[in-house]
Amino acid sequence: MGATASVLPAERAERLLFEFAEGEAAAREALALRYRIFGLELGAKLKTSAEQLDYDECDHHCQHLLVRETSSGQVVACARLLDQPGARKLGRFYSEGEFELGPIAWLDGRLLELGRTCVAREYRQGSAIAVLWSGVASYIAMHQIDYLFGCASIPLGEGDAQAAGIMNRLRRQAMAPKHLRVTPRLPLRVQGQDEPKLDAPLPPLLKAYVRAGAKACGEPCRDPDFQVADVLMLLNVCELNPSYSRHFIHRSNRHRGHV
Repeated sequence: MGATASVLPAERAERLLFEFAEGEAAAREALALRYRIFGLELGAKLKTSAEQLDYDECDHHCQHLLVRETSSGQVVACARLLDQPGARKLGRFYSEGEFELGPIAWLDGRLLELGRTCVAREYRQGSAIAVLWSGVASYIAMHQIDYLFGCASIPLGEGDAQAAGIMNRLRRQAMAPKHLRVTPRLPLRVQGQDEPKLDAPLPPLLKAYVRAGAKACGEPCRDPDFQVADVLMLLNVCELNPSYSRHFIHRSNRHRGHV
């Protein structure tokens, strides 16, 4: 399945477009970007680093979403989308490797897992995240998704203190109710509740999730290979921030002719 759609006002839409990878070559562009960001920039221990790609067993069952800079053709952001049929073929959602998903897996509705989201360094403060969200919104609309969830990575910091500070902020701003909490398989070394004065700003991608209306489903899981902590975020599409709905889903629907 492939798609390309302009998602921003005319003068900016020419610079960045989202597309769903069609064919192996396009998917490999996402894997190569992930390697450059996760492997080279962030120093993650990737099992496939010799190939200068980042991939695992999930990728064959996912739809890859790309954001492309049109003048150069370069992929500057990407994410992978795993729906329930794909998860059944794989045997699990990716998040199940880090969390006891419990209540999430039993939600009544169509589930979509968002993962391996990354943006090239020089585009993190620009419109790439907005274009990426427009692509996710397009997929949600096309496939009538009810719940979007996935792992959002946060830096650990010394002794896991930065991650604990970020979690304290999430507790104040965007915590899911108790019946939607999940259990991490490898918790933080420092629990934010025990250090209430710890505080740290939300990273850009996590901030975008929260602004859209996503909630943190409990404590994060340490990922020693990627040297981050992952927070499971859940968005009930019915509770999507209205401004996001107008800006992304409605805009994506207007461009359905290009999808």
